Amino acid sequence: MKFSAKSYTPLVFSIGAVVGLAMACGPATTNQESEGTVAAEEPVEPGLELLWETPAELTTNESVHFEESGDILYVANIEGGPDEKDGVGSISKVSTSGEILERDWVTGLHAPKGMTVMKDHLYVTDIDHLVEIDLATGEITETYEVDGAVFLNDATSDGKKVFFSDMRTNTIHYLEDGGIHTFATEQKSINGLRIGNGGILYGLDAEGLKQYNSDGSFELINAEVTGGDGLIVLDEQTFIASRWAGEIYLVQEGKATKILDTTEEESNTADIGFIPDENIVLVPTFFKNKVVAYQLTY
Repeated sequence: MKFSAKSYTPLVFSIGAVVGLAMACGPATTNQESEGTVAAEEPVEPGLELLWETPAELTTNESVHFEESGDILYVANIEGGPDEKDGVGSISKVSTSGEILERDWVTGLHAPKGMTVMKDHLYVTDIDHLVEIDLATGEITETYEVDGAVFLNDATSDGKKVFFSDMRTNTIHYLEDGGIHTFATEQKSINGLRIGNGGILYGLDAEGLKQYNSDGSFELINAEVTGGDGLIVLDEQTFIASRWAGEIYLVQEGKATKILDTTEEESNTADIGFIPDENIVLVPTFFKNKVVAYQLTY
């Protein structure tokens, strides 16, 4: 706020001059003061506003990934049992406005879940294998067996490695140069993973939201959102985390705020995706068989 300095000369005036001076020195705001004053911004209440939803044709969709290079959404459909090798799982392609472009872009998977893109391939976790799919053709180019794996779940990439979680063995693995390696163990019910700025790995497990160091050690950022599923990194202090049952939280500077709750509608919020340029959160609803898009405000 600007203040105008006023000087007063201690002279003796007539009564009329004194009145005029008083009026001139009153609290009226000048144009210069009005233009220079910046109104305080009202705090924005964090929330999610419904934008669109796909037709309910994406059977047991567990994960949605926005791929900027193709301006496309990839959706993983379990279709059968989440841990059954039944060969009925699939990947769909959906537009960023909710139109199903290719319902059966990739078929023959078992129970596909987490997805990430590295270079020209989509990587998908599939129970005890990591599947590599050519983005241009939709062909499966490689299948990596993961020794001892039981329930592979989420996936993310820093451009050189593909990190992925095994929820039932409490392990984070990574793929590098065609080989599978272990990054961290004893991460109870580890699920959601996401690479943030500077190549930092973040994860959600039974203890809460964690930030990992390069040696697999970690720091706990938030202990409220336990048992989380999907994770989005907005910046080093701001995250979005979902719980499968139907809850989504905004975590800012370690504090969690619930911004969506669809538990009463029995609409799940599984491995969420995000369109960063538009602040759109993409929610795979699992048993509701559709992806729902929300506008994020915070």
